[in-house]
Amino acid sequence: MSQVLVIDTSTSKTSVGVVVNGEVKFERSQIDPLSHAQVLPEFVSEALEKFPEIDLVAVGMGPGPFTGLRAGISFAQSFAIARGIKVVGVCSLDAIARSRRENSFIAVIDARRKEYFYAKYENGNRIGEPDVRQLIELNRFEIPIVGDLNGDYPEIKNIAALAKAGPSIDSPIYVRRPDAYPAPVGIKFRALTQLDLVPIFSIEKESYGVEAWTMAQLKEESAGKDRFYVVAENAGAVIGYAGVVNLSGIADVLTVTVRADHRRKGIARELLRRLIDWTRTQKCEAIMLEVKVGNEEAMPLYRSFGFVEISRRKDYYGPGKTAIVMRKELK
Repeated sequence: MSQVLVIDTSTSKTSVGVVVNGEVKFERSQIDPLSHAQVLPEFVSEALEKFPEIDLVAVGMGPGPFTGLRAGISFAQSFAIARGIKVVGVCSLDAIARSRRENSFIAVIDARRKEYFYAKYENGNRIGEPDVRQLIELNRFEIPIVGDLNGDYPEIKNIAALAKAGPSIDSPIYVRRPDAYPAPVGIKFRALTQLDLVPIFSIEKESYGVEAWTMAQLKEESAGKDRFYVVAENAGAVIGYAGVVNLSGIADVLTVTVRADHRRKGIARELLRRLIDWTRTQKCEAIMLEVKVGNEEAMPLYRSFGFVEISRRKDYYGPGKTAIVMRKELK
């Protein structure tokens, strides 16, 4: 007789169950994103009182928020080692999808920060690897969205069935990139002063040519109200700058520019991070920016911070030069 202990903490719901020969015989759960580590031992203890002869552990490997996901996986692995039994990991999105009958749909798990871990399914099969996006982007697929967004969580019976079918997923599915990036070595970041305008003007002309701001425009933009400018400095020389303005609660990025010989060193990322931090202190609802279609260097950076495309503006940068308008929610 097969007794499978099932654990899942990939969502805000802590779930523990025992499946005996394919039938759920025990199940406990609690919805609270902050209590995974607290209630998990209690639920497992209750399960073992009724079903002590566990011979397999099945655990949801995510994707999911790091702290909650780690609690379930660590507990499952430790339990399996202590008992000398096998632990099998499954994709938690696959467990959600297993109960669906639609031909085409998206399964999601709340990733916090107004984002969702997701995967697309066709005829019961997952298409590609899990990823993370904001809901506005997922709605553009124009197919049903299922998951904890509407109360559908990974089911105990589905996790057990996937574990039995194999193969095992042995590493946690951490889709989201880490928030912390090492600061660029040797680079100083500080607020802009009027003395910086001359080197900034030089970088502006070098970077944008005929589209560059004039010195008069730089002076006007940097001295305006409700805005913040920061420069990056290396060995006493200005090598990058960025600015943002607060327009009645919606921030607009004015520029993020790095001198050509200092690009791809994380400087633009740090400049943008400081702009976002400033907009949060201003209690802005969102922050927006424009980027030229075809700027393949900038798009991954903006997306990594959670900016999503909301529209396009034709001829924004001149005839035939379209701008992609992107927005990041801050509340």
